[in-house]
Parts: sequence; structure tokens; C-alpha cells
Amino acid sequence: MPNSLIINGKIATFNKVISVSGDKSISIRWVLLSSLANGVSNAKNLLLSEDVLAAIRAIKILGIKSKINNNGVKIYGKGIKGYNYKKNLTINAQNSGTLGRLILGLLINTTHPIKIIGDKSLSKRDFRRVTQPLTKFGAQFKLNKSKNLPLKIFGSQKLISVKYFEKKGSAQCKSSVIFGGMRANGTTIIKAKKSRNHTELLCKYLNLPIVVKKRKNHDEIKINKVKIIKPLNYNIPSDISSSAFFIVLTALSNNSELIIRNVNINPSRTGVITILKKMGISIIFKNQKNYKGEKVADIIVKSPRSINSINCPSKLNSGAIDEFLIIFLVAAKAKGISYFKDLSELNQKESPRLKWAKIILTKIGIKTITTKDSIKIYGNPKLNIKKKILVKNYLKDHRVFMASVIAALSFGGKWYIHDKDSIKTSFPNFLKVINKLKKNVTKKKNN
Repeated sequence: MPNSLIINGKIATFNKVISVSGDKSISIRWVLLSSLANGVSNAKNLLLSEDVLAAIRAIKILGIKSKINNNGVKIYGKGIKGYNYKKNLTINAQNSGTLGRLILGLLINTTHPIKIIGDKSLSKRDFRRVTQPLTKFGAQFKLNKSKNLPLKIFGSQKLISVKYFEKKGSAQCKSSVIFGGMRANGTTIIKAKKSRNHTELLCKYLNLPIVVKKRKNHDEIKINKVKIIKPLNYNIPSDISSSAFFIVLTALSNNSELIIRNVNINPSRTGVITILKKMGISIIFKNQKNYKGEKVADIIVKSPRSINSINCPSKLNSGAIDEFLIIFLVAAKAKGISYFKDLSELNQKESPRLKWAKIILTKIGIKTITTKDSIKIYGNPKLNIKKKILVKNYLKDHRVFMASVIAALSFGGKWYIHDKDSIKTSFPNFLKVINKLKKNVTKKKNN
């Protein structure tokens, strides 16, 4: 049996100041770009989760050294042509779709085939959305069942620029093509539905040959072949997605207030904040600053007296795609019916999250109506659970686990939540932060 967590009862009123782990999206991108830099890059507050450690192991396989100690992480880059493409290399992306997809853009010039593998969850996800545009550069791919991992990439030494229309709002696909464009001759042009833009901001900060023009419904990105990348020293800000769990916990608790220090509030990532504000949650940004192109601030959140239902605009989806499981919990306690649509991307994550949203909401007694890409939630402001609830077999999706913990602490009942080790992929310190807010969270090593 896997490790499980038992939570019995709601969280008490709290008034706290916390910090959460470094931003996962930036951490992985920092590792990949630093591996191509000319010289030593240093990072502080790098998220040392399984996903990021998998990225560090991946560049090690490609001949790039790194050093992890109490003062941070160093990566000893060998330049844009520095990867050592040996025969029979295998890179394990584990659970990380970000790593698995982004690194393909950097490997399209490999001189020997490279095999990419992942865990059970990642191996079920569609990689054609990345391999199809990368094939236009001149690389070739062989995928399992024509779309899944494991895959093999066959690089080319005659890479040509491409034109690519990214229609799904996937930052992973967009970033992988940007990385491919860094290796190709000519100008690669990307028309991309708006999504998180950490890759573009890092490229701009590094003075790489990238131009981004913001249009009404999309971004136009031009990237030319990169000759040199300077070392990148970075103090990684806290992750907004990790912070969101505690923002929601505060919103669903009685008379509570929380301050979260030094959080990345990149506008492409703050859809969750916009949505929660529309639902009546008091959220304030304080001490705002610009750091290497990213917006950073302290977040102050207070419990509301009541929560409003929402007909959520689809345009907010891409900026909140990782937070919908906990947004749905807020809707569960809202007055009225909330509606969320155009959410097919939720089922391209570690688990089919729209399906799991329905499962969890049904377990806590909330009526829902779902389609393949929408959910209608009938809120209950007096929601109070007094029964046992079991959560398991969710493909070890870290966000399903953490959302279940927030539901347990917010609504009561006795919860048995399996696979607590799933948090190691994105937020290893999650339960430590929870325990700062509530002392009666108990761990149990099964049974």
C-alpha cells in the first residue's frame, strides 16, 4: 500500500506569514538555459522537487555538471553547442511534462538518437503536440502508439526555421518551439494563444535574439539562431501555483488572514487571483517589484464573509490552468451555481483533472454537471462534512493530493488520502507549511 495521509477535522482560525517553494516553471527553464550558457550559473531558492531534479539529471546525461549545496545550485554550462551526444542515451523526465516537452526543442540537433521516457502518468500524455511542430525543423521522432512516451528523437544538422501556430494555450509547446528556433537557421515565427511567458522573459533577460509582439488574442514571437548565452544568476521567486493552495485554504477558513512572501505574480499566471477576486475573496499584492522581467510581490488574503458564484470567462483559463481543482473547491462553498467551460486542457495534465474534480466534489456532497470540457457546480455555503472520505488511484497527481488536503481542512470529515509522496514532484514542503497552520495533520505510513 502507498503512503497515506489522515486528516480529521477542519483547520482552526489562523493569522500567519509563510513562504512557499521556488517557482517550478522558472526552475526547470533556468536549469535548461543554464546548461547552454557559457560559464557558471547560480540559483538560490531553486525548487528541489523531483521534476526539477529530473531536469538536473537530464543535463548531466548530456555532459553538463551541476552542484547542489545549502547556498543554492550551480550549473557549469558549456555553451550552446556543449551537449555531449553519446550513443544510447536515455533521459527520464519522470512526471514532468515541462521537462519532457521543453527538452525536445533543445535536442533537435542530436547526432545520435536519444530515448525519452517518463513515469506511468507522463507516458499517457500526448507528445504529438510537441513533436509535430519540431519535425518541421528537420528532426524526426518515433513515438509509442504514435503519440506517447517512450519516444526516440533523431536530430538533424541542417535545421531550418519554421512558422508555427500554437492554438491550445500550451506554454510547454510554445517553449519547446522557441528552444528549437534557437538552434535553427533563419527566423522562427510563432503565433501563440496567450499562456505563461517565463521562457520569453528569460530569453529577453539574457538578450537572446527574440522579439515578442502582443496582439489582442495571441502573441507573435520571432526567434533567431542563438550563438551565445551568458550565465544566469537567479533568486527564484515563490511559486504562485503552490501559493494558491494556501490562498484557497484561507478563503475557505473562518476569520483567517495569511501573508505569503515574495511570490511570482507574472500576469500570465494570476488567472487564479482574478477568478477568486470575482468570487469575493480579498486578495492584495504588496511590496511589488520587477525581478529579471518577472513581477514579484507579497500576497495578503483574508477570509470573506460570503463567496459568490461565477460564470468564469474562458479567457482566464490559461492563466489558471493548474489551479482549477482548488478554484472548484471555492465554487463548492459559493452561493449559487458556478460554471466553467473550455477546459479540455485540464485532461492533458498528470491525471484527467476534470474527471477528478467531479469525483472529489461528489464525495463531499456537491452536485455537478460535467461534459468533456465543462463543469457546473452547485454551491453550498453551509457545506460541512461529517463522514469518512477516501481518495486514491489518481495517478499520483500531486495537485489532486494537495486539493484533497485543502478540501479536508476546509470542509471537515475524516479523510484518508493515498500517495502523499506525490507532492515530491512539485512541492515537497507542502505538508510542512500545512503543519505551520494546523498542528493536527497526522501522517500514517500504511497499513
